[in-house]
Amino acid sequence: MSSIKTIILAIGLCVATMPQAGAQDRAGQVRAGQPAAGSPAPAAVTVPNFWNPRSRGERVEAPQTGRAVRFLTDDEFPPLHFAGPDGNPTGFVVELARAVCEKLSITCTVQARRFDTLLDGLTDKQGDVVAAAIPLTPTLRATFSATRPYFRWPARFAARVDRGLPAPSASALAGKSVAVVGGSAHAAYLQAFFPKAEAKPFSDLAAAEGAVKRGEADYVFADGLGLALWVGGLEAGNCCALVGGDYLENRYFGEGIGLITRPEDAALSRALDDALQRVWDDGKYTELYLRFFPVSPF
Repeated sequence: MSSIKTIILAIGLCVATMPQAGAQDRAGQVRAGQPAAGSPAPAAVTVPNFWNPRSRGERVEAPQTGRAVRFLTDDEFPPLHFAGPDGNPTGFVVELARAVCEKLSITCTVQARRFDTLLDGLTDKQGDVVAAAIPLTPTLRATFSATRPYFRWPARFAARVDRGLPAPSASALAGKSVAVVGGSAHAAYLQAFFPKAEAKPFSDLAAAEGAVKRGEADYVFADGLGLALWVGGLEAGNCCALVGGDYLENRYFGEGIGLITRPEDAALSRALDDALQRVWDDGKYTELYLRFFPVSPF
């Protein structure tokens, strides 16, 4: 994958031209980037919708503790959470947490810690909520509480833009070479659902991406976030684009990430869940998504 500095630079170059929210398309997703009259059409950005409108209930207020709610995050995983130019934590997850606090009318602080210490810090009551890219799993839910997912990890295909390759399908990929990271969930998914494709395993995502850029493989199939940052960044050199749709099967790619709390803070978790829904409803989620994902992984 691109280095962290390269990713941050790519984000910075694209954020300045952030498009505005557009109409909803199928599956409840939002298509953004509608051009003004007479201007060239920008690439549409798909904003995922993880909320079921039928699940809305009465507004849930945050419990009053008399102190700020302390969010713990990591500052080395752009665009989800990273250190901003002033050294303070920012990123999609961090700004979403701040929007949730505003929606709940509560005071919050955000502290950056090493990623591998976040859950321990929560257990030791050094913070109240973890807002970071920690996958929601049955094992995690056995120890902690969590909101419903506010972000998931789609798998995507990417290919060179000058090859005219078809959108991926079981038949279209027959005999086509597909770069994957060897031993990954994406390699297993490719074998299970695209059995006639010619899988070409590589040691890491950067090597798989490079094979497609050089024309040594027809497609690359991998984590959509990593591929989105690559195709929109400097290393790809505009060679490639995401093709086809997203793949979200939990069995292979997990159920995503949510805001994590201690089990005894169930009231806080419910309030956070409700606030995330309302942040989506009022368009703030879309605003933040477009700021940090100039090329959508969805």
